[in-house]
Amino acid sequence: MTEQNQDNFTASDEDHIGPDASLLIVDDDGPFLRRLARAMETRGFQVETAESVAEGVAKSKGRPPKYAVVDLRLGDGNGLDVIEAIRQRRDDTRIIVLTGYGNIATAVTAVKLGAVDYLAKPADADDIFSALTQRPGEKAELPENPMSADRVRWEHIQRVYEMCERNVSETARRLNMHRRTLQRILAKRAPK
Repeated sequence: MTEQNQDNFTASDEDHIGPDASLLIVDDDGPFLRRLARAMETRGFQVETAESVAEGVAKSKGRPPKYAVVDLRLGDGNGLDVIEAIRQRRDDTRIIVLTGYGNIATAVTAVKLGAVDYLAKPADADDIFSALTQRPGEKAELPENPMSADRVRWEHIQRVYEMCERNVSETARRLNMHRRTLQRILAKRAPK
């Protein structure tokens, strides 16, 4: 393997990516989007970013990417619309779907539209790079330290709480949970 330079880019990364290194990342979480874009650039991708469905669709129509990482839930709609826009222009794009709201129905829809993998947030740059560059037929490795059931539950509660704009009463109603129970959960640290 070639020795890495200061950008952590190796010749083997280039071999995995191929000659067309265009990557579109669509996510409305600004800090996450910028971190992921920098990490993918150091791995050899030519990154474009979009923070909305409208911006993602426009960039997909202008220059359809070879690779795409698309969040399903965006402020102005559904990331599946971006996937459809990419597929209308280019059928060889390797698309990875990211979501903090994983469920079987959206995973199936994303795969039917052409996504090659479906990763739950928070996914790190290494996981995303592996999913983007995975060869057809290769199986993804199981995570070394999967989240505990308590952590998954806590993450779900936090997402619903944020969706409800930190309104405890509305969050408790949506989760079908007593308000005081929810307050106790929110006051605790995240489980491991």
